[in-house]
Amino acid sequence: MKQTAVYRTESGTVFRVQQTDDGLLSAELLKGGDWHPAPIGMVGLRTVAGTKRLTERQIDALAD
Repeated sequence: MKQTAVYRTESGTVFRVQQTDDGLLSAELLKGGDWHPAPIGMVGLRTVAGTKRLTERQIDALAD
């Protein structure tokens, strides 16, 4: 099972982090309404002050 969380940085960058049951992490960046592979270093942005984890409602609004 894959766990996914979506974040927005203070500057407005939206990215998601996926973690497998084995603990493997991957990151994707939202550009133009599509998800694109991102450098694994973006995972660290989750802990930066000003980065917020988005709620399901906020994630759904990204598609609008």
